[in-house]
Amino acid sequence: MLTLGKLAEKLGAELVGDPDQPVDGLGTIQSATSTQLAFLANPRYRSFMEQTAAAAVLITEDQKAFCPVAALIVKDPYLCFAKASALFDNAPNPAAGIHGSAVIDPSARVDASASIGPNVVIDAEVTIGKGAIVMANTVIGAGSVIGEQCRIWPNVTIYHGVTLGPRTIIHANCVLGGDGFGFAFNGAGWTKIHQVGGVRIGADVEIGSGTTVDRGAIEDTVIGNGAILDNQIQVAHNVVIGEHTALAGKVGIAGSSKIGSYCMLGGAVGVSGHIEICDKVQVLGMTLVSSSITRPGTYGSALPADEQTRYRKNVARFRKLDELARRVRKLERFSDD
Repeated sequence: MLTLGKLAEKLGAELVGDPDQPVDGLGTIQSATSTQLAFLANPRYRSFMEQTAAAAVLITEDQKAFCPVAALIVKDPYLCFAKASALFDNAPNPAAGIHGSAVIDPSARVDASASIGPNVVIDAEVTIGKGAIVMANTVIGAGSVIGEQCRIWPNVTIYHGVTLGPRTIIHANCVLGGDGFGFAFNGAGWTKIHQVGGVRIGADVEIGSGTTVDRGAIEDTVIGNGAILDNQIQVAHNVVIGEHTALAGKVGIAGSSKIGSYCMLGGAVGVSGHIEICDKVQVLGMTLVSSSITRPGTYGSALPADEQTRYRKNVARFRKLDELARRVRKLERFSDD
């Protein structure tokens, strides 16, 4: 069991309190028990800290006087809480080896330290790196490469020609490398454009449950190192996502668009095809990005929720904006005359 003294050492924190106090878990500032660690990142919640029963709270120096229990003084409580969470991670850690029900092509190369779960299917010429974990019912297509220490949760489908960098995490029910939505109209129907590219995903990427990443039409679809994708995201063919970019749930990115590094896209953002978003752009939830963004900053377009009567009135007025603009221009020309 960890103690506050050991936690302070691991987190580089200044401890105010008993170093021998045991800590066996994490809790919120409101509900943490006497053996759990909590944090205060937003001073607006200080009133909850003043009543907390936690073993200790991660706080900044300026909040120390208000903490009724032991304190771990740090510059960034939220970041340190994230680091502390790794010390209490309770995710299963399957033993190395291949389950008897797994089906593995003889040409596949599976490192002896990897863990291959029940009913996993691994196709020809696949490479599974050191310490990788592939959980139940996952399918990995021909020629794909799973890097060292990757963790693939159950029921993931990885098509042929997909590469995952080291330490990447793929959550349940993801589909990586399915065909992009490419068709040419032939006058009477649609002729399929066969997708001959692949998918390249960098190191330390995390992709949430139910997300789909389509393979490239000609060149690969690419997700850079350290990117994080939430659940139920659609990444279309030939999209490029830069390093350390974060996408929230239900983001949809159309084909051949490029998202820069260190960007943040809020929930349900839609990005049109064949456009570029430069580095360090934040896009607010429900926004439609229909043209390229060339300057870092924060962008948004969605209307926030409002009281029904006022919302309906505003929508009615919005429909008249073009007419009003024309009338204003006429009045301006009249006044100039």
